[in-house]
Amino acid sequence: MAKPSENLINLCRAAVEAHQTVTAQPYTPEGWRPWMDAAETFQAAVTAEAEATGEGRYALEQAAKKAVLHPEPDGE
Repeated sequence: MAKPSENLINLCRAAVEAHQTVTAQPYTPEGWRPWMDAAETFQAAVTAEAEATGEGRYALEQAAKKAVLHPEPDGE
């Protein structure tokens, strides 16, 4: 299984939090810009980390999302 860096996990977390914020309000292009920017930053970081580590890009992205959206309980 791919092992994303803490930086990648933090960028994923920022994109998820930005998405939660913008979907809680009416849509405007300007209002959604923070989420789009955070998602773009995360995707660029996934690509760069995959190239640097030799990990598969898809596996790395999914591992980061799993760490953010479905974290393992402490102690397991």
